[in-house]
Amino acid sequence: MAIKVLHPGLATTVQDLGRPGYFHLGIPEGGAMDRVALKAANLLVGNDIGAAGLEAVFMGPKLEFTGDAIVAVTGAEMPVKLDGVEQPGWTAFKVKAGQVLSFDFLKGGARIYIAVSGGIDVPVALGSRSTYPIGALGGLNGRAIAAGDELPVGEAAPVAEGRSVPEALRRQPGRPAELRVLPGLYWHRITEQAGRNFFEDEWKVAPEADRMGYRFRGGRPIEFNPREQPFGAGSDPSNIVDSCYPYGSIQVPGGSEPIVLHRDAVSGGGYFMLGTVISADMDLIGQLQPHTPARFVQVDMETALQARKDRAALVERIRALF
Repeated sequence: MAIKVLHPGLATTVQDLGRPGYFHLGIPEGGAMDRVALKAANLLVGNDIGAAGLEAVFMGPKLEFTGDAIVAVTGAEMPVKLDGVEQPGWTAFKVKAGQVLSFDFLKGGARIYIAVSGGIDVPVALGSRSTYPIGALGGLNGRAIAAGDELPVGEAAPVAEGRSVPEALRRQPGRPAELRVLPGLYWHRITEQAGRNFFEDEWKVAPEADRMGYRFRGGRPIEFNPREQPFGAGSDPSNIVDSCYPYGSIQVPGGSEPIVLHRDAVSGGGYFMLGTVISADMDLIGQLQPHTPARFVQVDMETALQARKDRAALVERIRALF
């Protein structure tokens, strides 16, 4: 069975849970920006939680099915239609051969996840089917899907339609979104007042927000403590001698606009890192539209680890439903 792409939507890519283990070689983990949403979609259609599906941002694709399948769409609020008839989100429904899946305008969030029973069966590259467009790696020929493509689908185990994830288990960012942050190794580079301002101010997502990183605007500029320029570092106070970038790290080039590095970000460079958004909240960033208000909340390691446990428990609660 295959899925014919009639219209690709906007930057729709094949994604699974990524390819860990190559960051030291400059290849990011990648994978779904909202991992919980992808896992939930896969559970709804009877797949392994790490099966490959489609991630669409802001605009959904138009897809024709050449065989019967069970489909689920999770993540952002984007009405799902089958041959023009609206279908429920976060719910498994049956698609028959020849039917067309399409989407209405986005109402909330940023990214949807389309899971198909059997999973999208593109070749595995470095242990993953995820698309890394900048490196032309994975997915369908290392790029976003295009009109005329045919996406192969794997063998599916029998699964009933009608499975649904209750609204209470559909994790979405608030307004303003609260993003928990662990201060980093370079926190000493900024003044005490700048640190307080960073957490007190309300920021907004800038238009420059994609799989590599999310830029934020609107807060007060970051002030730096005086220093003697280190050998090997740039002259701007935000420059450092090149260092590794943790996933979720927050750069502030020039001290003006924080950038949270996301799934497809580079692995190192010469900007200081104010801190790191905890892993449990990175999914929320993937659902933020430009101009969405957000606040950064300082937490400690104990809180970060508990949040990671809570997110894993949420997935297990969803799994237990089926």
